[in-house]
Amino acid sequence: MANTKCNIHIIGAGVSGLVAAKVLEEKGYSPVVIEATGRVGGRVKTDIVEGYQLDRGFQVLLTAYPAIQKYIDMDALDLQFFKPGAVLFDKNKKVTIGDPLRDISLLFPTLFSGIGTMTDKLKMFRLQTALKRKTLTEIFQEEEIPTQTYLEKNGFSKEIIQQFFRPFFAGIFLEPHLETSSRMFEFVYKMFGEGYASLPKSGIEAIPKQLLQNLERTEIRYNTKVKRVKNGEVLLENGDSIQSDSIIVATDAGSLIPNLSGEERKWQSCDTLYFETNSRAIDKPLIGLVSNSDVLINNVFFHTSLQMETKHKGQLLSVTVVQKHDLTEEALVARVEKELKAVCGIATSRFLKRYVIPKALPALDNLQYEVASSETQLTGGVFLAGDTQLNGSLNAAMLSGEFAALGVVEKIEGMR
Repeated sequence: MANTKCNIHIIGAGVSGLVAAKVLEEKGYSPVVIEATGRVGGRVKTDIVEGYQLDRGFQVLLTAYPAIQKYIDMDALDLQFFKPGAVLFDKNKKVTIGDPLRDISLLFPTLFSGIGTMTDKLKMFRLQTALKRKTLTEIFQEEEIPTQTYLEKNGFSKEIIQQFFRPFFAGIFLEPHLETSSRMFEFVYKMFGEGYASLPKSGIEAIPKQLLQNLERTEIRYNTKVKRVKNGEVLLENGDSIQSDSIIVATDAGSLIPNLSGEERKWQSCDTLYFETNSRAIDKPLIGLVSNSDVLINNVFFHTSLQMETKHKGQLLSVTVVQKHDLTEEALVARVEKELKAVCGIATSRFLKRYVIPKALPALDNLQYEVASSETQLTGGVFLAGDTQLNGSLNAAMLSGEFAALGVVEKIEGMR
């Protein structure tokens, strides 16, 4: 039976806000989602540019994420899978490494790649095995040290750290020095080992679109910007005021809540540039990693190595830059095109679009996997959601929305 007596508002129609709405619906409530833009998704969006499908930043869906398995029908997404490996561009060499236990075609390329020692490869296998036996709760209770220190303490050689771990995880953490918590490293390494990296055929925005389609009693107000949030009230930028019994802030809360405004959230940023090429330098669906420390490019990926939707015969290439720079767009494009040619042997035919993403991932300490639903409550009627509350991942965004929604339900039902 629907509960229509409680006014519940969710600020932000990103993944976290949509999951919060779904959980509230399951508990019998009909929330209202207030979204500043004209569509759902938050940081998880896909644009169509000149017939190409461009995700706003190179993103992948890890099928082992527990929250994905709980809230998403993966079959309906028509997932396209990456192979479990990478192509490394290092000192003008191009080699392929991967997990031959999951894809036998990667056995000989990995064995003869010259990347890392046999001891490194054995340690990687042992780490993967150990993490399969380790629960996510245990991982997030471990002491936090920088990932670089973690790898060194686990005996990996400088070569394998520089040539593989640094470029691979810098592209995930969006920072080039592997200063991110070892908890996040273990979590991501475990997820890659237990599932596959994938992309929905229609782009990463298919995830929030599916979440939206699963809502039945939620009202979404698009193009509505919120100025302030406080107990019992949502103040809009146009001056209107909305009275609310419970509010879930599922977006960056610092500018919306007065007592949080002094707490400046730190973010990892990146640039993603899309190019069209006439051919693919990497035939298989493998990410390309650049380990040269004096090169801006972190990773490259030919999206047309997957069966993605496109209206062109050309090859779509994304390039991710995580290092800080002060280049103009024109200078950045020229620098990247030069590096692509010199380091990766990739010639571009034209530049399509650049995405500057200043708030790509929250830079967090004391990473958590989950919290008690009561801990999402900031004040009497305001609750917080979003990956900023746990760790920078799609899984965390979903879980935080769930926990905040349950916090609202507990508050309402505890007052009866």
